[in-house]
Amino acid sequence: MAVVQADDANKVMQALNDAGYRATRMATQGGWLRRENVTLLVGVEDARVNDALRILHKTAQRRMAYVHVPGEAMGAYNPQPLEVEVGGATVFVLNVERFERLADAADG
Repeated sequence: MAVVQADDANKVMQALNDAGYRATRMATQGGWLRRENVTLLVGVEDARVNDALRILHKTAQRRMAYVHVPGEAMGAYNPQPLEVEVGGATVFVLNVERFERLADAADG
């Protein structure tokens, strides 16, 4: 499971797909900056985890950006944008006991 900034999501999804990984994309929102994120669910065999992590590291890079921070996050309204680090990925590597890709119900 990887949480990436929405601005990086298309590039990350394309790189994962090009490498043969399938991912499910869910729109999510960050807590502090209240910015749009994307959470990706990617089923990866143990032997390919490091390859998938390499792709995420390469395509979801951190960078500095000026953003307007919501007032409640700072305790008071601040009309000036703040320079903050955005991007990158937060990745959770989880062991899955069972994974099945089910056929369409119409297929029987």
